Amino acid sequence: MNPPQVTAEPSSDDTVAHDSTEPNSTEPNSTGPNPTGPNPTGTKRDSAASETDRPPLAFDVIIAGCGPTGAMLAAELRLHDVRVLVLEKETEPASFVRIVGLHMRSLELMAMRGLLERLVGQGRQRPAAGFFAAIAKPAPQGVDSAHNYLLGIPQPVVVDALEQHATHLGAQIRHGSTVAGFEQDDEGVTVELADGERLRARFLVGCDGGRSTVRKLLGVGFPGEPTRNETLMGEMGVGVPHEEIAAKVAEIHQTDKAFSLAPFGQGVYRVVVPAASVGDRTEPPTLEDFKRQLRAVAGTDFGVHSPRWLSRFGDATRLAERYRVGRVLLAGDAAHIHPPIGGQGLNLGVQDAVNLGWKLAAQVRGWAPETLLDTYQAERHPVAEDVLDNTRAQAELLSPEPGAQAVRRLLTELMDFNEVNRHLLEKITAIGIRYDFGAGHDLLGRRLPDLDVKQGRLYDLLHHGRGLLLDRTERLTTGGWSDRVDHLPDATAALDVPCVLLRPDGHVAWVGHDQQDLDEHLSRWFGAPVT
Repeated sequence: MNPPQVTAEPSSDDTVAHDSTEPNSTEPNSTGPNPTGPNPTGTKRDSAASETDRPPLAFDVIIAGCGPTGAMLAAELRLHDVRVLVLEKETEPASFVRIVGLHMRSLELMAMRGLLERLVGQGRQRPAAGFFAAIAKPAPQGVDSAHNYLLGIPQPVVVDALEQHATHLGAQIRHGSTVAGFEQDDEGVTVELADGERLRARFLVGCDGGRSTVRKLLGVGFPGEPTRNETLMGEMGVGVPHEEIAAKVAEIHQTDKAFSLAPFGQGVYRVVVPAASVGDRTEPPTLEDFKRQLRAVAGTDFGVHSPRWLSRFGDATRLAERYRVGRVLLAGDAAHIHPPIGGQGLNLGVQDAVNLGWKLAAQVRGWAPETLLDTYQAERHPVAEDVLDNTRAQAELLSPEPGAQAVRRLLTELMDFNEVNRHLLEKITAIGIRYDFGAGHDLLGRRLPDLDVKQGRLYDLLHHGRGLLLDRTERLTTGGWSDRVDHLPDATAALDVPCVLLRPDGHVAWVGHDQQDLDEHLSRWFGAPVT
């Protein structure tokens, strides 16, 4: 039999494998300039290049990390002809296969970029229900999404699809390359690799996971809570009948909701069991660790054998104080870590990438309004705060303590109300997000679902990452913004408003019918018109 594939960290851009240490919580906060100031200096190594010895500006954006967040960001930038280099420390794909879940909003984003069909055929769909603290409730009614399901899919399939998408669009990806230092100035960022090579770009984005080198070198604070408890997770075979497993799991769930032993197809079970203590994250767990903890919790090890992968994760919860310092930005796990309860981590990072991509591209291409890049943190930081809060709440509801179980029983009753059930589902799946664009119509700041339009489906019109004006009046025009915003007259009867302006990420930037008002909002989001 081949030896099991074990890992202490399934992916650098993966919320299951968060640090049980404190990534850089004791480092000082950034003492650099205001991130929007004119002369950002950033962080540098002693060997960083002097002004007269800088390498040529070969790239517009360098991305550290080619997990789902980094690969998605690279593709988003390439939609706008931005020169992109992605640096990935791993030389080979992961040797294990871990199943992740793509929630509704991520599925919508994949549909917007023409990626969904290639992913759906390689995953398993399940009803969109039972996500919040694993409280078993049916899918709520009235969920406004054409992609109302969870897609369970191997993470390597997602990463490979996004990498291929990015390279097809023209992104360069280097495997086996690691950022060791960088220096930023008024015009760009000089990045030093571990092998001593120096590269230069206009911007650097750290998508390099919970232990982000970019974040640490940048000196950005990462406050939150360290790991207090660890959990073992893996996929393996079992040696007892399913009926016996189901009966024992039901018995344990009466007092311990965090324990799980669930079939995952082809005779494989996913095992989730509390670890004995907080261990050394550099040491991967063993099959014997799983057996010992299963016996401690369930009184039997179920005859587990032949693991496909083994991992441990902690409950550390941290959020970067800033997502941007000058020309260096953070996204994905480099900006936030939390327990994997609800399966939100990978989704949160991909959604960061789609929010940031078009804004950073606008900055590179020279048409970004002055404050556009600042809206990345203004919009995504509160979303991450909400995810951290709901994972904290779910963790409490999974506690076997009597008080926590009393609250869980109360919430279980409240979720019988469809509005409560739907609210929690929309929170977990991110379709309930509303960015603060100021006062206005209820649609303002929300994402628009994949509506039927006369030309087909709405999301099919967003494949190129441009803005879109849905015009039912047939009287408006995108005028001098037509190089950045498409115009769809006689758009759809499904809208009960005259006109809607969509950003490239599918969020509603304006609702109305007046051309002058539209022009003001086009300027706000898409810069000055071309004359």
